[in-house]
Order: sequence, then C-alpha cells, then structure tokens
Amino acid sequence: MTQQVHDKIATGAARVVPEPAIAAPAVARPNAPRHQVEIDRNFELPTGLFGATVALYLGFLAVMFAGFGNPGLVIPMAIFALFIVAGFGVPALWVRLRDNDSAPMTAARFKADGIVTHTGRLAPRDAAIQMLILPTLIVGWGCTVVVIAALV
Repeated sequence: MTQQVHDKIATGAARVVPEPAIAAPAVARPNAPRHQVEIDRNFELPTGLFGATVALYLGFLAVMFAGFGNPGLVIPMAIFALFIVAGFGVPALWVRLRDNDSAPMTAARFKADGIVTHTGRLAPRDAAIQMLILPTLIVGWGCTVVVIAALV
C-alpha cells in the first residue's frame, strides 16, 4: 500500500480508476453534516467531580499566592488560573456542542451505578477518590511548602 509508484506512473503502467459512487441517503437533508464516527464527548463522570477538581487546583494557586504573595506574581498566577479554567472549560464546552447526543452522568446515577473502567466496575467512592487524590495531594503539598517557608 505504501510502495513507491513513481516508476509505474512514469512508464504509463499505473491504472487510473474512477471515483466510487456514493449512494444518496433515503431522506436527503440539504445541509446536514455527515458523521463518519459517533463521538462521545463526555467522561461519564458527574460535573461535580470536575468542579471539585478545578476548585482544588485553583485552591493550590490561592495557597501559593497567599503564602508567597508578591505583586510580581499576580500575572503568572492569573495565567496559571486561566490555563486551569481553559483545561477544564474546553471539555465542558465539548459536552454542550450542538448535535452532541451524550450527556454527563448525573450524581444520582453515579451514586447508584458507579462507573465501568477497563478493569471492571468501580464504586462511586473509589472513582471519586481516584479522581480527587492528585489535586488533594497537590493542595496538601502547597500547604506544606508554605508552612516550611514560614518557619524557615
């Protein structure tokens, strides 16, 4: 499939075939988009968990700014906050795109069913712990750094 065919084209041995005909849909809509692949744009977790993650990351920035408050840090902290909001805001916008049939899992359904991962079903508590452990550790690390800096 990926072999060089320059010599066949140059000698005239290459065969040109016509474009295959595409059958028209049964109900033709003039400007309807044609989707090749169905895309699921949500992460099958409740919105509250994503909000808690954003809050923890922004909380880390607040701890750092409170501990090392300096007028020169206002712009970098604002840029970091913008990146955090954009990093979680763009996927939030994906779920709300027009023609998106998928929706985030509700908190009630999450509590009742949990989620299914590659290794099997995961209880809601375990899923929440796995999702929030890193942001929680980062906030704890930030608090530790600020305490050490205050004592030294």
